[in-house]
Amino acid sequence: MIRFLASLLLPLAAACATVPEAAPPASFASERIGVEVRGEGPDVVLIPGLSSHPQVWESTIAAVPGYRYHLVHVAGFAGRPAGANASGPVVAPVAEEIARYISETGLERPAIVGHSLGGSWAMMVAARRPELASRVMVVDMLPFLGAMFGQPNATPESLRPIAEQMRRGIAISAGEARRRTVEQTIATMIRTETLRPRAVEQSLASDPAVSGQAMYDLITTDLRPELARIGVPLTVLWVRPPNVPVSDEAMAAGYRASYTNAPRAVLRRVPDSYHFIMFDQPEAFQRELRAFLAGE
Repeated sequence: MIRFLASLLLPLAAACATVPEAAPPASFASERIGVEVRGEGPDVVLIPGLSSHPQVWESTIAAVPGYRYHLVHVAGFAGRPAGANASGPVVAPVAEEIARYISETGLERPAIVGHSLGGSWAMMVAARRPELASRVMVVDMLPFLGAMFGQPNATPESLRPIAEQMRRGIAISAGEARRRTVEQTIATMIRTETLRPRAVEQSLASDPAVSGQAMYDLITTDLRPELARIGVPLTVLWVRPPNVPVSDEAMAAGYRASYTNAPRAVLRRVPDSYHFIMFDQPEAFQRELRAFLAGE
């Protein structure tokens, strides 16, 4: 199970189209994130996951026009210099920077959409700064991933040895061994084979130390007690990956239990997809996103 979860989160990747390097708006500067703005309309913040590039949203943006999209690129992920994420915690400070971006650039309660670790960031912003978001979509992420690494009563503190082991393993990964691991992992995360090669290259372009620290932070962060503070609509899309040894029913029960504290959570399974739902089931994902953004 530990190996599966490590593979789920280590090398989150990018889509197949080429996107210019993200640059923050003139009114915002950060050593932890960059933001590129696309389109016109109501504001939507898009956050990719661990070691992932904002290109993951490229086909989505093209298929769902009519919004002003704010694409977050986390420092240290997918070729962006590590900046302030090079030392110390990553996950909580990045959430604070996303919140600061929304506040300082004058966005009026945007929708926030996050994939994997990006979903954790979306929940953190909505829970800790509830005045900022109008609605939240989480794409295939639990509020306490660490619970899957131990017994049902696992706590962030009890999981620190496992988190430290994973942080160290990711940080020292290098060379051909790293490439093989990434290739094997991407094969379990993206069902559509033609989208895997670029995903591999984007993953390899991430800073291993930043990715390792982000994984440590994620395993030792339990957002379940904070879900009650998310008073806006919360849509959670989830899948059962091919290498998870549980039934659909058990997976659904786990998600329901995890989000029980969220007063307005709606959970929806997307079948026939791996972790990158926007790649493997683009039409289904775009349909869900349109309904979510329309408030349906």
